[in-house]
Amino acid sequence: MKILAIDSSGLVATVALLEDEDLIAEYTVHYKKTHSQTLLPMLDQIKSMTELDLKTVDAIAVASGPGSFTGLRIGSATAKGLAQGLNKPVIEVPTLEGLAWQMYGCSALICPLMDARRDQVYTGIYAFVPARQSDDKTEKKAAPGDGVSQDYEMKCLMEGTCCLLPQVVRKLNEMGEAVVLLGDGAQVYREKLKETLTVPYTFAPAHRRLQSAAAVGALALRYAAQGKMVSCYEHKPEYFRLSQAERERQEALHHGT
Repeated sequence: MKILAIDSSGLVATVALLEDEDLIAEYTVHYKKTHSQTLLPMLDQIKSMTELDLKTVDAIAVASGPGSFTGLRIGSATAKGLAQGLNKPVIEVPTLEGLAWQMYGCSALICPLMDARRDQVYTGIYAFVPARQSDDKTEKKAAPGDGVSQDYEMKCLMEGTCCLLPQVVRKLNEMGEAVVLLGDGAQVYREKLKETLTVPYTFAPAHRRLQSAAAVGALALRYAAQGKMVSCYEHKPEYFRLSQAERERQEALHHGT
C-alpha cells in the first residue's frame, strides 16, 4: 500500500511517502515560514524526486489534530484536495498518537506535550504493549542464536485532551512509571517539568521530538489494515477547543447580555 502523509499540526511542516513498510521519502521543515508557504512545494519536491505518479497513491494520511488551528486547516485542506482530485480515501491520524508512535517499542510511558498557549497543553499518555499472540497455543522455542520477532500495539492510558500542565504532571506522578516526554510543549515547559515530576523521565532527542509525517504514515498503514478510512467529504480536523476568535466572540456575547 502506498500512502502520502501530511502533518502541519505544529511548528514543523512535514510530508512523507511510504510504500508498505518502506519509507520512500520524507521532507521536514522547521523554520520561519508558514505552512501555506512550505507544504505544497514540499509535496511537489517529493513527487519530483521520487518520480511519483500521484494516481498510484492508495490513500492520503493526515494529522487530524489537535494542534495549531491554522496549521490543521492547511493540512486538512491539502489532504482533502488531494483525496478528492485522486478519488482516494483519507486516513485520519490523531496528532498525539502520531507523535507517540515515534517511540515505538519503548518500555517507558510516552507523553506528548503540545503547547496550546494560555498555560495549557494538548496531551495524552500512551504505552507500547506486546501485540496479541496468534491463536496457535503450541509453544515454539527458538533455537540457540535465533531472535524472536516482537510486534507492539500502542495502548492509550489517558485520552488526548487539552489541560493545564500541572494536571498531566499530577497524573504522571500518580502512575509512578518512567516516562518519555516529547512535543514542542516538552521544550516550552522543560524547566517546570524538571521541577514538578517525581518519576524518572527523559526528553526525546531532537530527531524524535516534533511531528513526523513518516510516523503519521506508518501509523496510517495500521489504521488502513483495520479499515479506518474516510472520504474527503467526511474528513475534518479535531481542534479540542474553540479558536481564539471564537472564544473572544463568546466572551463578547456573554458580556453583552
